[in-house]
Amino acid sequence: MTLQEQYDEAMFAFSQSDYATAIAKLQAVLASDPTHFDAQLALGMSYYRLGDLPTAIIEGLKAEKLRPQEQLVHTNLSLFYMKSGDIGRAEAHGFQAKVAGWREDAQKAKAGNSAPAASDPELQMAGARPQPVKLPGKFPDQPWRKKAT
Repeated sequence: MTLQEQYDEAMFAFSQSDYATAIAKLQAVLASDPTHFDAQLALGMSYYRLGDLPTAIIEGLKAEKLRPQEQLVHTNLSLFYMKSGDIGRAEAHGFQAKVAGWREDAQKAKAGNSAPAASDPELQMAGARPQPVKLPGKFPDQPWRKKAT
């Protein structure tokens, strides 16, 4: 069985909420390839789903060593720390996740790929102001105004 097939089986177990099996399979993947980032990231989340927050944090920090600027790593660590009650570290990792997202968007824009935000017309930069519309001096009928008596 290839490493990818082992990882796929682990993720299938994870999707079925069989976290203990997922952990065992992910650990087997990491025993074969300690730099398998996706397996490391999923291992932390598997421990989190089991409620083992200290181990989830340890595994999340291992994923951070593999890819220190990865947005999902910091998002997960922020969640793990928040659930464990360490608000300061949770906020620090939440901020790092935002910065990583901005960095990714900037890299996409620099490479010529449109960032997701750039494709949303609601988030486009404002253009030049349109010319003001000239209205007639008086409106003939203004029923909402009270007549002076």
